[in-house]
Amino acid sequence: MKKNGIYPGTFDPISLGHVDVIRKSLIIVDKLVIGVSEDTSKEHFFDVGERVQLVKDCLFKDLSFQKKKINVVPFNILTIELCKKHRATIIFRGLRAVSDFEYEFQLAGMNRKLNKQIETVFLMSDLENQVIASKFIKEVASLGGDIKKFASKSVINAINKKLWLDSSLYFFLYYIIIVYSLRKTLWF
Repeated sequence: MKKNGIYPGTFDPISLGHVDVIRKSLIIVDKLVIGVSEDTSKEHFFDVGERVQLVKDCLFKDLSFQKKKINVVPFNILTIELCKKHRATIIFRGLRAVSDFEYEFQLAGMNRKLNKQIETVFLMSDLENQVIASKFIKEVASLGGDIKKFASKSVINAINKKLWLDSSLYFFLYYIIIVYSLRKTLWF
């Protein structure tokens, strides 16, 4: 009987730390569903469609993972319901540091109360990727830092494109305000 697992998260964006957890998960299960949360209580850098595509690009285009073993889906239901939908018996959660454990432990306990048939497995990323957090990747990139050690090529390109578009819009609006101000000063 095939064993299916779920790896849920926001993946905003997917990092090399996430990739480590995915690699290790695939040793345990035959099929892994990566659930990209549509969580609307958080403000996201990328919308859910962009995040799903970035996970796919990172795994299949940049890193050559096998598509037949991984399914990437958006979701806005309880993780336990996502497990039922995909016949998964394991939820994978990544841990970076001890500080992650308390929250993850509580979450695993709630999921266990909701469905005793589903186990949560905690996996650590490799040592060199344990410090990586998506929020730090975005922050380093926004300040002009090199993020090649933290994310795949597709993710880096998407972040840079988004930052460039955001800054271009800012400069365009700034230009409009300056021109309008000069027009008002010079012509009136």
